[in-house]
Amino acid sequence: METLKIINYVIAILFTIIYAYQVLYVPLSWFIKKKELNTASTIHDFAVLICARNEAQVISGIIESLKNQTYPQNKIHIFVMADNCDDDTAEIARKWGAHVYTRFDKSNVGKGYALEVLMKHLKEDYPDGFDGYFIFDADNILEPDYIEQMNKTFSAGHEIVTSYRNSKNYGDNWISAGYALWFMRESRYLNYARYLLGTSCAVSGTGFMFSRRIADKIGNWPFHMLTEDIEFTIHHITKGENIAFCKKAVLYDEQPVSFIQSWRQRLRWCRGYLQVFNSYKKDLFKGIFKGSFACFDMSMTVVPGIVLTIISVVFNLSLSIWKASIDNDIMIAIKSIGLLLANMYFMFFIIGAITTVSEWKMIRTSVFKKVLYTLTFPLFMFTYLPISFLSIFLKTEWEPIQHTVTAKQFHADGDSLYDRD
Repeated sequence: METLKIINYVIAILFTIIYAYQVLYVPLSWFIKKKELNTASTIHDFAVLICARNEAQVISGIIESLKNQTYPQNKIHIFVMADNCDDDTAEIARKWGAHVYTRFDKSNVGKGYALEVLMKHLKEDYPDGFDGYFIFDADNILEPDYIEQMNKTFSAGHEIVTSYRNSKNYGDNWISAGYALWFMRESRYLNYARYLLGTSCAVSGTGFMFSRRIADKIGNWPFHMLTEDIEFTIHHITKGENIAFCKKAVLYDEQPVSFIQSWRQRLRWCRGYLQVFNSYKKDLFKGIFKGSFACFDMSMTVVPGIVLTIISVVFNLSLSIWKASIDNDIMIAIKSIGLLLANMYFMFFIIGAITTVSEWKMIRTSVFKKVLYTLTFPLFMFTYLPISFLSIFLKTEWEPIQHTVTAKQFHADGDSLYDRD
């Protein structure tokens, strides 16, 4: 088994080299204090863009939370793209006061195409444009001061800003909790740390904004890959733009509870990461050689972890089974695989536990479920192994995720956040 040990040592060293800096993000996010931004003196005119496909159950929630913002209502303009809808999403959105456009195009499917058409309509119908553009999903709920807080960061000179991503349904089951804990970890220990250090953050699907200059630069939303958020992020980082993070702007979205639905979504994500990396690898490497830490950071975020994990698992399984067959001792394989899984469980548990403890007040569920789903978080992460492996070979397409947690159900579970400091 010496060969297996050497391979594992090499992989461990590579992991350390690649991800040591992310370990440092944790204490940095605890101890570095960012100077509080003063109340913004400029009240900007914002367009809010929401793409919705058969979201009749939840579309009123995001519009209602936008209507309840502390920010001046006459500066918030809500636009909904009812995308290939078979239900009354458009009618409900109009009833709640949104400007609604519709699109029926079964050949160009996905949020990226819907955003492209929506932005084209806005440029035609509102030629003067807006100071900034927010992107939300139909299932989102916002804290009342969300836009006020984002405007402070925007007014400080940041032209692309992302926010803190929380969950509407953390306590539903181990799947929704796994998603939520990962997004909280991404917000607190990746994006917040990046922001403190002055390097670029990454947008995460929803809950971000960009300036008129950025909108003019990109045109009618040219990002159509399976993970358009990562494509948007890496496109701008390789162009020298910096994405900021607003910790006090808190958004809640709904996570899948079905394993099949989760499997399909994450297969699309993993395939999308590879897609984006393949398209932007030259620009990323060029940026790295020019000294861009943000390009290095995003490169490490998108691909290497997936590749190294797959290599590690495949080598361990193959060599262990081969050795066991030669020595006629199946226990060798069982022990080796068991040790690998135990180490991985411990690593993911530490990540989950640190996030759970630091974000305790942000998690909207019972104490029992907070503890339970910290223990199941590694199991959720384990499921990425076959998903990541299959994403290399399987083609996948964008599929809508069903959302059912209404604003009424969400607010019944608890009030606003207790503490965001």
